[in-house]
Amino acid sequence: MLREKYQENRRPLKESSGHEENSNRVITIVFVALLIDLLGFTLILPLLPSILDYYSKNDNGLYRNLQHGVDWFSEAIGMPPERKYNAVLFGGLIGSVFSMLQFFFSPLTGAASDCFGRRPVMLLTVIGLIASYFLWVISRSFELFLFSRIIGGISKGNVSLSTAIIADLQNPKARSKGMAMIGVAFSLGFTFGPTLGAYLAMEKEKGEIFYVKAATFAVMFAVTELAFIFMLLPETLSKEQRVSSVISGFQSAAHLISPLALFQFSAVNQRMESHSRENLKTLGLVYFMYLFLFSGLEYTLGFLVHQHFQFSSMEQGKMFFFIGISMAVIQGGYTRKIKPGNELKAAKMAILLLVPAFLLIGWSNNVIILSTGLFLYSFASAVVVPSLSTVVSGYGLISQKGTVMGILRSLGALARAVGPITAATVYWLAGAEVCFTVCASLFLLPFILLRSIQEQKKVE
Repeated sequence: MLREKYQENRRPLKESSGHEENSNRVITIVFVALLIDLLGFTLILPLLPSILDYYSKNDNGLYRNLQHGVDWFSEAIGMPPERKYNAVLFGGLIGSVFSMLQFFFSPLTGAASDCFGRRPVMLLTVIGLIASYFLWVISRSFELFLFSRIIGGISKGNVSLSTAIIADLQNPKARSKGMAMIGVAFSLGFTFGPTLGAYLAMEKEKGEIFYVKAATFAVMFAVTELAFIFMLLPETLSKEQRVSSVISGFQSAAHLISPLALFQFSAVNQRMESHSRENLKTLGLVYFMYLFLFSGLEYTLGFLVHQHFQFSSMEQGKMFFFIGISMAVIQGGYTRKIKPGNELKAAKMAILLLVPAFLLIGWSNNVIILSTGLFLYSFASAVVVPSLSTVVSGYGLISQKGTVMGILRSLGALARAVGPITAATVYWLAGAEVCFTVCASLFLLPFILLRSIQEQKKVE
C-alpha cells in the first residue's frame, strides 16, 4: 500500500477547471506540513539565551575558547569584559550563520527542485532537519550544538519549496489563497511553537538537561512532517515544466547568491523601462534595509529581556505568544484589507512606527513600556513584508514574476544573514540602549526611500 501511495504521489498533479479540489488539497497539505515544520523550528526561540548560558558554564571546548578570545579583544581595545554580553554576541553569530546558509542553499534547493521535482527535494530537506534536531538532542558540547544548527540552516530550504509548490498551481485564485495560507502557518507556528518550547523546558526530568525534551519534540515534529509529505504530497511540477539541464538550473540560481546582481535585479531589469527598473532597485534596497535592522532586533530581543527583566524561558514563551497573537489579529483585521494601491503608504507608516518601537523596547524599565514597544513591533511585522511583496510583485513581465520574487526573497535572506551579528556586535560593544537607538534612527532611511517612490508615482 505504501508503495502504491508513493507511486501515485510521484505522478505530477493535473489541474483543470473541473478539478479545483486538487488545488485545495495541495494548499491544505502544504499548510499542515509547514505548520508542523514551524512548530518544531520555533521551539528553540525562547531557550537560546539559556542554552548559551548553559554552555558558558559547562563547555570547556569551543565556547570557552571563544570566551577567552572575546575577553582578550575586550582588553586590547580597553573595554571592560562583561561575559553576560558574550552570549548576545554568540547568539548573533549563530543566527547569522544559520541565515547565511539559508541564503546560499535555498536557491540551490530551488534549482534542484526545478530539475528533479518538488516532492523528492522536499523529502530530502526534511530528512536533513531530522538529522539536525537529533544532533541537538544528543549535543552536550557547543561544537555539536553549532553543527546541528549548520545542518538545520542547509536543510531549511523546505520553506521556499512550499512557496514554489503553491506557485506551481495554475489557477491564480488558488495561488493567492495558498500564499495567504502560508502566512497563516507562519503566524500560528511563531505563536504556539515558542510557548510549547518554554513549557517543555520547565517539564524536565531530574538530572535531564532542560532543552532535551524540546529537542526531542522537534525531532518528532520533523518525523511527522516527513511521513505526512511522503504519504500525501503530490508532485506539482510535471516533467515537461522542469529545467532540462541541471547546469542551466544552477546557473540561474547563481543570480540569487550574488549580492551585486541581487541589488541590481540583473536577471530581469534588461526588459524593463528605466523608471520601473530604478523603482524596483529602490524597493529591493528598502526591503533589505528593513530586514537587516529588523532581524537584528529579533536575535537580540531574547537576550535583552533575559538580562534586563530576568525573563525565564516560560516568560519568553509568553512574550512570543503575545507577539504572534498580535500579528495574527493585525494580519486578519488590517493587512488583508489594505486597498490595492495603498501598500506603499501602509509600509511607510509601519516602518515609521518602528522608530518608537525600538526606542521603547531598548530603554524599557517596566513590562508595560516593553509590551507597548512589542505591539508596535508586531504591527510592523504583520504589515511591511506583505505590503512590499505586493508592490514588488507588480513589476516585470508575467514570465518574470517568479524571478523577481526569488530575488526579493534572496535579498531578505542576505539581510537576515548579516543583521543579527551586526546588531549583536553593537549590543556587545555599547549595550542594549545604544544598539536599539541606533537601529531606530536608521529606520528613517527606508522610510525616506519609500517616500521618494511614492512622490515619483504621484508625478507619473
